[in-house]
Amino acid sequence: MTRLPSAERRRQLTEAAIRAMARDGVPRTTTRSIAAEAGVSLSVFHYCFDSKQELIESVITTIAGHYVTVVKEALRPRATLEETVRAGFQAYWEHVRAHPDEHMLTYELTQYALRQPGFEHLARRQYELYAETHIELIGQLRQTMGLRLRVPAPVLARYLAAMTDGLTLNYLVLGDDEAWSGILDTVTAHIAGLVREP
Repeated sequence: MTRLPSAERRRQLTEAAIRAMARDGVPRTTTRSIAAEAGVSLSVFHYCFDSKQELIESVITTIAGHYVTVVKEALRPRATLEETVRAGFQAYWEHVRAHPDEHMLTYELTQYALRQPGFEHLARRQYELYAETHIELIGQLRQTMGLRLRVPAPVLARYLAAMTDGLTLNYLVLGDDEAWSGILDTVTAHIAGLVREP
């Protein structure tokens, strides 16, 4: 087994945990199965993570990082505010469509954390992370486009987090790819109305 720096090994184990949990479900995924998925010994897992709680927090943060990266890249200024916002939503949506199991896992992690004594704070941390992510994306748009908000940034961030959360769950349950272009156009127009250009 190749010796990797601890941070790289944690990343490897986190990605293995995401694959295992998406495939087998959170309750049925054990530290042993994650180590096997990553191709490392169980002792390596315990060297990198002190607890399952620590691993789950890493999984939550990593999944968010997967889609935030593509949204940030898409949020470069375009001809209009609507086009810019639509590009960000489209990038997120393409990630949902390409990785539905990963997004489904986020809901399972929430339910697992809420039902598992001592894990409740992870569900709260998950949704705090969503709001923080939207604050960061709003900040990026404000800086690159000089936007002024009609509502406070924390309010808009929580609203965006709740809206994307609901839209994603609806898509995972109902599918229907054809309907979503119009839905994203409607959402884009609504969000653009909460912002004004300089």
